[in-house]
Amino acid sequence: MKLSPLGDRILVKRIDEEEQTKGGIIIPDTAKEKPQEGKVVAVGPGKTNDEGNTVPLNVKKGDKVLFSKYAGTEINIEGEEHLFIREEDVLAVLE
Repeated sequence: MKLSPLGDRILVKRIDEEEQTKGGIIIPDTAKEKPQEGKVVAVGPGKTNDEGNTVPLNVKKGDKVLFSKYAGTEINIEGEEHLFIREEDVLAVLE
C-alpha cells in the first residue's frame, strides 16, 4: 500500500529501543515506553500560508527524527506500526 501524506503531515516508522540496558538488565515489553524516535517514510507537500503559497517541509524522506511523546495518530500498514505527525511535532532531526 502506498500512502502520500497531505499538507504538513509526515509518515514516520518508529525505531525500536534496545530490550537490554547497558548493565545487562532485560526490559519486559510491559515496562517499555514507546520510542520517540523514528525514520521518515513519506512527507506531504507542505503547509499553505495565508497568501496561498505552499511552504515546503524541513524534513525529507529517510531522515531520523525525534518527535513529541503524545504526537500523531498511530496506524498499521502491512503489519508494521507507523505514525502520522505534523511537522510542528518534530523536535529535531538526528544526524
